[in-house]
Amino acid sequence: MTLTTGGLLGVALAAIAVLLFLIIVFKVNATVALILVSALTAIATGVPVSELFDMLLTGFSGTVGKLALIIGFGAIIGRMLEQSGGAEVLAQTLLRWFGEKRAPLALSVASLLFGFPIFFDAGLIVMFPIIFSVARRLGGPVLLYALPAAGAFQVMHGLMPPHPGPVAAATTMNINIGTVLLVGLIVAIPTWYLAGYRFALWLSKRFDVPIPNVLGSKESGRELPGKEPGFATVLFILMLPILLITGNTVTSTLQSAGIIPEHAAWASALKFFGETAVALFVTALVASIILGYVRKVPWKNIDKINDAGFKSVAAIVMVAGAGGMFGSVLRETGIGTALANTLADLGIPLLLAAYLISLALRVAQGSATVAIQTTAALLAATVAGAGLNDIQTALVVVAMGAGSFFASHVNDSGFWLVGGFLQVDTKTNLKMWTTFTSVISLVSFGFCTLVYLIV
Repeated sequence: MTLTTGGLLGVALAAIAVLLFLIIVFKVNATVALILVSALTAIATGVPVSELFDMLLTGFSGTVGKLALIIGFGAIIGRMLEQSGGAEVLAQTLLRWFGEKRAPLALSVASLLFGFPIFFDAGLIVMFPIIFSVARRLGGPVLLYALPAAGAFQVMHGLMPPHPGPVAAATTMNINIGTVLLVGLIVAIPTWYLAGYRFALWLSKRFDVPIPNVLGSKESGRELPGKEPGFATVLFILMLPILLITGNTVTSTLQSAGIIPEHAAWASALKFFGETAVALFVTALVASIILGYVRKVPWKNIDKINDAGFKSVAAIVMVAGAGGMFGSVLRETGIGTALANTLADLGIPLLLAAYLISLALRVAQGSATVAIQTTAALLAATVAGAGLNDIQTALVVVAMGAGSFFASHVNDSGFWLVGGFLQVDTKTNLKMWTTFTSVISLVSFGFCTLVYLIV
């Protein structure tokens, strides 16, 4: 069975409506609902039953394969910082430097810097224990500290190389990544301040979200007793994965430019240890030694930390994987492409087309990286023949990035990741996170347009 574009879009809208109805009205477990709706969507678009299981499994495993290790080891690092008192030490230092009134700004600035080399999901997982510690110390809504940090990571991940979407689009458009980096920075900084920080402060006061216990709390007792680690120790543990990931990014970029030989052994080692999951695994081992063994904590306590860390995020991994499955079904059945092609044929201005096609793909299938890559492929020939200068071409790439994180919702694994760690229900997360990402997207495109008109 082959559906028309209208039929495919109708199936997508119906699938999302049914999914929200199951979760919000009937209170069906989100993972169960996502798997069920994914299967029904695939069948409705003509996928043979004989191929259904493989499609669903590929979508689920493709997401979990990327996220499970990152979430698991990230949770262990966070729990060790929490249970050793390290998160409290960092929180106290930040408050001393910036002052209690500027705590949200301090966390947002730190996330902005961390977000340059580290991906959205890994960055949030590393920052959550510090965010929760500051929230416990100062009181007030946890979102007052969490949303400005998450907004900073979202801006960097969507707009800036070396993150995969902007890099892939720049490569497709045959534009220098350094130019995209410069233009992305011009757009990202004001976007972060107005939408990722200022709007986050306003939005955080609209929801009453208690401080989650997903990474442990003081009330549960410390598994890593003894004197609290020093600030330098905590900072080293936080910076270690960032330094490793940065090593991977810089090495890959220099190899692409031909500066470093492709098969140099030392470069391969840097890239291996800089893979996000590997970097977090190494950091978890180092944290176990520094916060555990060196402080003469029994190994059984460290084992408890590991067990509790993995258990605490098992549900998050499952729902993120199911969200990835749903997004994969929407991609593989051609729903996202149908929507993108419809928009591409409307003859709208190039910058707006880049934004809207990426936005439509994001809303349709959930993956920001896929949205940017697909948009770049669709518009590459048009951009090449439009006579744009390098800055304008880079702005087209950044506009794709701006569209790629609009309206994060139920088909996006990041939506479930944020909701899982903050322990908010789906209805609240739609009001909060979907609105937040939409505003950041619109503001970033507004700055794209402004710079485009100037140059």
